[in-house]
Amino acid sequence: MPTARQALLDAALRALDDGPWCTVRMIDVATLAGVSRQTLYNEFGTKGGLAGALLRRAADGYLAGVDRALTAPAPDRPAAVALWTMRAARQDPLVKALLTGHWAEGLPRPDRRPGPRGRTGGRLPSAPGELLALVRDRMAAVSPEATAGRCEIALRLALSCVIVPVPGDDATDSRALHLVREASREVSRTAGAGRTGLSGPSRTAGGRSPR
Repeated sequence: MPTARQALLDAALRALDDGPWCTVRMIDVATLAGVSRQTLYNEFGTKGGLAGALLRRAADGYLAGVDRALTAPAPDRPAAVALWTMRAARQDPLVKALLTGHWAEGLPRPDRRPGPRGRTGGRLPSAPGELLALVRDRMAAVSPEATAGRCEIALRLALSCVIVPVPGDDATDSRALHLVREASREVSRTAGAGRTGLSGPSRTAGGRSPR
């Protein structure tokens, strides 16, 4: 059974489906949730606090999906996270706004005041780059074979596909995933070349760089 807080957040999303955030009234949210208005104010304080909680829940849900994607076989983890990122942004306009920084008209805006701790560390990321860094660091932590650069490139390509969708690719994202995998392989090849000395100054048999 959902808690009063969960019921209120669900009710706020339903109210948002019916109209822009500026028209959503606290009393309507409380009525939809089946609780008193005082309970709503006790939980969130203000409408801004309710907006912040909605966005924190969206961010936490996105990061929970990232954690699930990271259970994929090691070579596929960057692509799995990229796929989840594209789909999560497509399904939830709040996630898309948090990832891209583009707040479509009618969406609640972030409330930067401290709130309950969650996957985002108790507050919303201050910018899309901070959320991207959280995801990149999680990817690198569970995939030692994937460099931070490879992880970030996979994420940035996914976000480019969110902003400019690949035509006709909404169902499977196959073309977008192909781009991510190709880019990841190229980064891996470049990194491997650097580790084996195939890039950078050549050396003589004695180990000295030529003058």
